[in-house]
Amino acid sequence: MTNKDIMRWLERTADVLRENRTFLTDLDAAIGDADHGINMDRGFSAVRDKFPAMATMDMAAQLRTVGSTLVSTVGGAGGPLYGTAYLRAAGAIAGKEELDSADIVAMIEAFLGGVVARGKAQPGEKTMVDALTPALNAARQAQGEGATLAQVTNRAAEAAEEGAKATIPMLATKGRASYLGERSIGHQDPGATSSWLILRCLAESSQST
Repeated sequence: MTNKDIMRWLERTADVLRENRTFLTDLDAAIGDADHGINMDRGFSAVRDKFPAMATMDMAAQLRTVGSTLVSTVGGAGGPLYGTAYLRAAGAIAGKEELDSADIVAMIEAFLGGVVARGKAQPGEKTMVDALTPALNAARQAQGEGATLAQVTNRAAEAAEEGAKATIPMLATKGRASYLGERSIGHQDPGATSSWLILRCLAESSQST
C-alpha cells in the first residue's frame, strides 16, 4: 500500500461512516447517548475537508492528521479513542513509503493499542476492543501463513465483523452502556461496529494493491 491507497481507505471510510450514520446512531440509542453515528460522521467530514492537503503527505502524516482531527471534532468517547488509535497507527508506519502485510499487522496492532491505552478496555466488555482484537489475531495468523496483503486485510475485516456481532449477548462493563447493566445485553456495540466498518474499508482499499 502507498499513500494513494491510504487516501483511498480514508475516503472510503468517510463515505461509509456517512452512509451508516443512522445505523450507528440507532445502535447507540439502545445502549448509549444516541450520537455515535453523528459524531463519527462529523469527525470524518472534518477529515474530508483536509483531503486535498493530505494527498501529498506521507502515510504516517496522513494518519496523524486523521487522529488529531478526530480528537478535536468528535464528541463523546469516540474522539479520544479513535484519535489515539490513528495517532498510534501513524507511529507504527513512520518513515514508510510503502506498506507490506507485516506493516499492516503492525498498524492494526498499534490502532488497537491506542484504544486500549485510552479506554482501558479488555475483550469481553462490549467495546471497540471486541472487534479490533479478533481482527488483529486474524491478521497476524494470515500474515504468518504467507497471505497477501489483500488477504490479510480481508481476514481482519471478517474477524472484526464477527467480533462486533459477538458483542450482542455481552454485558457492558465499560462506558455509558455499563450504566444499563443487564439491559445492555441483546444490543450490538456501536463502537465495535464502527471499528469493523473502518477495517472493512481498509480491506476494500487494499484489494487492488
